[in-house]
Amino acid sequence: MNDVIIIGGSFAGLAAALQLGRARRKVTVLDTGLPRNRFAAHSHGLLGHDHKPPLDILAEARQQLTRYPTIRLVSARAESVSGSIDDFSVLTGDGQSLGARRLILSYGVVDKMLDVPGFADSWGTSIVPCPYCDGFEVAGQHWGLVWSGPQSHQSVRLFHDWTDTLTLFADGHNIPPDIRADLARRNIPVVEGRIVEIGHHKGHITTINLDTGPNVAVDILFAHPRNKPSASLHESLGLSTVDTPLGIVLKVDERRQTSMPGIYAAGDLTTPFLPSVTLASSQGAMAGIFAQQSMLV
Repeated sequence: MNDVIIIGGSFAGLAAALQLGRARRKVTVLDTGLPRNRFAAHSHGLLGHDHKPPLDILAEARQQLTRYPTIRLVSARAESVSGSIDDFSVLTGDGQSLGARRLILSYGVVDKMLDVPGFADSWGTSIVPCPYCDGFEVAGQHWGLVWSGPQSHQSVRLFHDWTDTLTLFADGHNIPPDIRADLARRNIPVVEGRIVEIGHHKGHITTINLDTGPNVAVDILFAHPRNKPSASLHESLGLSTVDTPLGIVLKVDERRQTSMPGIYAAGDLTTPFLPSVTLASSQGAMAGIFAQQSMLV
C-alpha cells in the first residue's frame, strides 16, 4: 500500500513527490511523459532554471528523486480510480492495480488548438499564451493577440510592460463597444475577420492570414485557446470543478484538497490562468505537504 499515488509526473507531480519522499512516505508517480510545455524550447521564470529546456529540467528532477528510496516513478497511464480515503485503488493502463491512502491529481490539461493551418505547428514557438513565460525574449517587438473573451482586455493592459506595438485580432468575435473605445484610446488597432491560416516558417510566424484580407505580419502571437483536463479521472470520481473562460479546472481548498476527502490536486489542472512552472511546482509541494500532514496520527 502506497501512502500516496501521484497521477501526473510533470512539475507539480514531481514537486509533490519530493516533499513526500523527504518525509519518508511511500509514493508512486504515474506519468505518461507528455507535459503541456513539451512544445516550448525553453522554460522561463523558474528560479535556478531560467531559460532551460523544460524537458531537461524534468529529467534532472527525476534523477534527483532517485536518491529517495520511497519514491517510485512509473511510466504508465492511470485508467481508473476507485475507493475512498485511506483505501484508494488505481488501475494502470498495463493492468496493474495499485493501492494508496491518498491521491494527488496533477495530470494537467491539453490545449484545444485553433482549427486553422499553421496554428499547431507554431504553438510553443511563436504562438504562446503567457507573457511572463516568453515576453522578455520578444520585448519591444510587434505582438499580436487573438481575442478570446473579456479576459483579453486585461491582457492588452498587461502587455504594455513588454511592448508598445500590439495588434488585436477579433477572429470573428463581438468585442463590446466600451472595450473597443478603450482600445481606440490606447491606439491599439483591431483587425476584423476570422483567422484562416498562420503563415510560418518552421513554426516562426510570417503572417496572420484572414478571410477578409489583407494578411498581417506580427513577430509573436499570443493566444488563449480553451483547454481541457488531459484525463477524465475527476469526472468518474465526481469531483467538483469550476468552469472558467478558458476551460474546466478542479476546485480545491486552501490545502489543495478537492471535494473528495483524501484527494488533492495541483498544477494547471487547478489553475485557470497564468500557467507557470513556478506556480505548478509551488502547488505540487503544497499538495504533497498537506497530503502528508493529513496522515499524521
